[in-house]
Amino acid sequence: MIVIKCFFLALAVLSTGVLSTGTALGKNSELNAPLAIDALSGKQALLKMTQAMQSLNYQGTVAFLRNGKLEPMKYFHAAHDGVEQERLLSLNSPLREVIRDAGKVSCLYKATQQLVVDHRPFERSFLVDLPNNLDELDAVYSIAVIGEEEIAMLPAYVIAIMPKDQLRYARKIWLDQRQFLPLKVVVYALADGVVLDEALEQLVFTDLEVTGIQPFVDVKKPDPGNPAQDIYKLQAQSPDQAGFIAARLPQGFKEIFFTRRPMHNSGEPVDHLLLSDGLASVSIYMEHKNNAGQSEPSLSKNVQSVGAVNFFSRTLGDFELTVMGEVPAETVKLIAEGITLRHGGD
Repeated sequence: MIVIKCFFLALAVLSTGVLSTGTALGKNSELNAPLAIDALSGKQALLKMTQAMQSLNYQGTVAFLRNGKLEPMKYFHAAHDGVEQERLLSLNSPLREVIRDAGKVSCLYKATQQLVVDHRPFERSFLVDLPNNLDELDAVYSIAVIGEEEIAMLPAYVIAIMPKDQLRYARKIWLDQRQFLPLKVVVYALADGVVLDEALEQLVFTDLEVTGIQPFVDVKKPDPGNPAQDIYKLQAQSPDQAGFIAARLPQGFKEIFFTRRPMHNSGEPVDHLLLSDGLASVSIYMEHKNNAGQSEPSLSKNVQSVGAVNFFSRTLGDFELTVMGEVPAETVKLIAEGITLRHGGD
C-alpha cells in the first residue's frame, strides 16, 4: 500500500465541544457591524468571512480535534498590502511551529530541529478553505444562515453548508457577528440526507483577538547539508501527464493540481492528482507496485478511515492506486473504481 505523505494529517486535529474562555475582539475593524439575520444570506456571510480572514490581523488559541485527538495551538494571522502569513504554535508535545507563507508550508519540530517544507499552492488557510467564487458551490451545496449562538462568549451566526447528494460531508461554520471571523468549524456525516449529531472533525477558538498589526515571521532557511531536514517541492504539471485517467468523478469535482515526485527512499516517482469541488478535496496517488513496499492484503478493496478522511486502495495493472480525501467512503470508492490506466493495461 502506498505510504502517503499527508502533511496535514500529521498536524492537525479538531475539537468536539465549545471551550469556554473569554475572547477580546478589537474594535478597529473596517467591517460592518452585525447584520440582522433575516438580511444576511449564507453566501454573503461566507464572503464577509473570506474578506475578514484575508485582511485582518488577529491571533488566538484554537483547539483542533481529529480522530479523537485533541490539540490546542496558538494561531497568528498577519496581513499587509495583500500579503498573508499564518502561523501555528503547538502547546503540547511534539512541539512544533507551522507557517504558511505564499503557498508554502514550513513545519519546524523543536526537539529535533527537523524542518519540513511542503509547497501547497492550492490551499489558502489552516482554518477553512473556500473558492474565490462562491457561486461554484451552488451546484452541489446549499448555504444558509440557520441561527445565532454564542461561541467563547461571543454572538455568532451559524452557517450551514449542506451537500445536495450523499457524496460529501455537511459543515457548519460559526462566524463572529462583528468581525465575521470563523470561531468554530464542524464537519458532519450524513445518513439518508440527515445530518448526524456526532462531529467528525472540529476546530474552535477559545480566545480570539483582532490586533492593529501582526508581525511577519521569517521562516528558517532549509540547510540541504542537514540530514534532519526534509524538503518536499511541488511543481505543477499538466494532468494529462498522469499515468491514469479519473473517468468517474462526482458532480462538481475538478482536477486542481497534478505533480509527479519521489515519495520514498527509492527515489521512484509517485503520481499525485488533487481534485476539489470547491470545498472538499480528494487526492489520487499511483505508483509502481515494486515501489509501494509490502502491502497488507486485508486492506485491499476496503475503505479505511482516519476521522473524516477515507482511503481506498486497489491494484491497477502493475500499479498501486490509493484515493483519499475528506469525503464519505462511498466517494473515494466511486472515484477509485472509475480510474483506468492512460495507456491501457488495467
